[in-house]
Amino acid sequence: MKSTDKPGELGTILGKGTVVDGNIKVEHSLRIDGKVVGDVTSGDTLIVGAEGEIKGTVKVKNLVLGGKITGSVLSQGRTVLEARSELRGELKTGKLVIDEGAMFDGKCSMSEAGAVAGRTQGEADGETIIK
Repeated sequence: MKSTDKPGELGTILGKGTVVDGNIKVEHSLRIDGKVVGDVTSGDTLIVGAEGEIKGTVKVKNLVLGGKITGSVLSQGRTVLEARSELRGELKTGKLVIDEGAMFDGKCSMSEAGAVAGRTQGEADGETIIK
């Protein structure tokens, strides 16, 4: 299993009923069971629980979506849309898994080169940027 396939330490959890109006940036894994209106950036895996919701731009290493995202998503590694999840917007990812019952309405680009190209220089951590 490659390092992009397994999540790291879960360091931050936004619980059910929590509402964040603003941007969130963490270096480790993040789980959201509440609502975020703003951008979410994680250096590792983002897990959006069944009742979690994000309205904004998401930039992560890996994404496991059980709830809803409205906006653009850049997932460098793997994106999993679980049954009953909803993604509305643009998705750029290296790998995509869509479970039966998931809803995706938008545009999708899949390639590891495309996922790397979408990152900023600061997010690249010294890697070569493909444009």
